[in-house]
Order: sequence, then structure tokens, then C-alpha cells
Amino acid sequence: MSLKDKNFLVTGADGFIGSHLVEELVAKGAKVRAFVFYNSFNSYGWLDSIPSQTKDKIEFFPGDIRDPNGIREAMKEIDIVFHLAALIAIPFSYHSPDSYIDTNVKGTLNIIQAARDNKIKRIIVTSTSEVYGTAQFIPITEEHPKQSQSPYSASKIGADAIADSFFRSFNLPLTIVRPFNTFGPRQSARAVIPTIISQLLNGVREIKLGDLSPKRDLLFVKDTISGFLKIALCDSLIGHEVNIATESEVSIGDLANILINKINPNVKIISDSIRLRPKNSEVYRLFGSNKKLKSFTDWEQKYSIEEGLEETINWFSKKENLKFYKSDIYNI
Repeated sequence: MSLKDKNFLVTGADGFIGSHLVEELVAKGAKVRAFVFYNSFNSYGWLDSIPSQTKDKIEFFPGDIRDPNGIREAMKEIDIVFHLAALIAIPFSYHSPDSYIDTNVKGTLNIIQAARDNKIKRIIVTSTSEVYGTAQFIPITEEHPKQSQSPYSASKIGADAIADSFFRSFNLPLTIVRPFNTFGPRQSARAVIPTIISQLLNGVREIKLGDLSPKRDLLFVKDTISGFLKIALCDSLIGHEVNIATESEVSIGDLANILINKINPNVKIISDSIRLRPKNSEVYRLFGSNKKLKSFTDWEQKYSIEEGLEETINWFSKKENLKFYKSDIYNI
């Protein structure tokens, strides 16, 4: 199946991963409808920052995934849906868990119900490695137990269960895609890599971080996007949960030191208690298996962590990008 002869809907198109996915689909000649979060400023999020020659090829649909009527309208004449819209910040989920249920669980229900009503040919539901919690074994396969160690992860476990039930109950042609710790240009300020880079580029002498011991499987955004597209074109993965992972890990402390050495070796790390998760909520180890993805598709990791960090630093180094990040506050 070619991308050029299909109509795509991308929810969360205005966000970090969504904006990169939209760009790649357009570059490959696909017709893309970008579902962006409605606001009175007519802002399309990160899609406002892409080149005009790309932006002009996108059909924008402002809305809210909590509204089933808008979703049904957005899905008309669509072949393939990439559902990425979600609330993702873990600290904010401690503060406002209701909003995570409304957006992540009910929003996903709205998406898959509309997909069923519109007889969509393929649905990709975006999950997260956070549903696994701290690794009980490594590498983490799709059969790893789910552990709701935060309200955010609980909402994503719920969303995954709703999606899986529609496959089993109605034979809805969906796949649950589970990217591990994706990073790159445009990532939100609440994530650790933008937190470190933005502080360093703003000339601080000490960077504030939480626990340095957790380990993460870091995946550059372009490799994540490649995984999404490979999965969407593989009908054999309908009804499956699929990891996108590198089968490697790095601690937050080691990651911070890599970035410090690249940008300003004289900076020190200090612990900021407000950035610590509750002990039983912290996910201490994520190390994902990509065996299923590689056995069904020809996906390969193209970017090493070093290459991905270099591209990310270069993007943040531009003043027009760095200005969006408030490095002097804790972004929950």
C-alpha cells in the first residue's frame, strides 16, 4: 500500500511527534488532515513553525478529541487515522487526573467509535512505554505486565484497553503503537532533554534535575516516525501492540553529563526536590524490545543517541526556537 493514494487524519498534529509525522507524510506525497486543538488564537502549534510550502499542503481541522461530533466530522473521507492527541505530562497528572481520563480515555473512545462509524481502513492508536512501569524483565516485550505508576500511565492503560476491546468486539482494524522515550526538536519543555538543553543554552551555572538514577530507552523522533509509517503499512500487525524501541538504555545522570560535556562542561547538577516523583510512582527502568517490529517490518534504527542529540541541540541553539522554552521555571 502506497502513502500517496491514501487520505490521512493525524490527531495531536500540533504537538511534538504529531508535527513531525505530518511533515513526513506530506513529504511522501500523502494527503493529510491535521486535527489540531481548537484555540481562539488560530494557533496550529508546532505546525506554525514548518516551511510554508509544506504547511500549504495540509488541511487543518481545529477541534477537541473530547467532542465526539467534531471527531466524526474530521474523519469523513479518511482512510488511515494516526491518533496521537493526549495529555502526556506525568507531574500534571498528579494535579489534574480527571483531565487525563477525559482526554486520554474518553478521547480515544471517541476516535475509535468514529473510526468504526466511518469504516476507517486502518487506525494507529499511540500508547506509551510508561504503561509498563519499572521493568520487571528486560528487554520489555509487549507481553510485559502493565503497571499504573501514575495517573497518566493509568489513563493510557485504559485507552489501550478500550482500543483492544474494539478490535476484539468489532474487528476494528487497529494497532496499538508503543514508542519508548522519544526525543528531538520541538519536544515539550516538561521532558528531561529539553529541560537540560534549554538550561545549558541559557547560560546557567547549575542545572536543576530530579532523580538521576532512572534509565530510559531513548529514541530519536525520526526513528519513531519511521516506525509509525512501517506499522501503518503492515496489515499483519492489525490487532497487535507494537513497541518502537532501541533495545538500549541510559541513566538520566549519564544523559545530563553527555549534554553538559557537549554544551558547557563547567556546569554542575543540583537536585531539585520539586522535580522528584513520589517514590512508588517513579519508573526506574525502561529498556524496550523491538523484536516484534523488526520481525513484521524492515524498520531499523537510523539515529544513534549521539546523532539524535546533535540534531536536537542544533535546533534548540536557534534563538527563534529557544525562546519558546522557560528554562527558569519547572514545567510540570
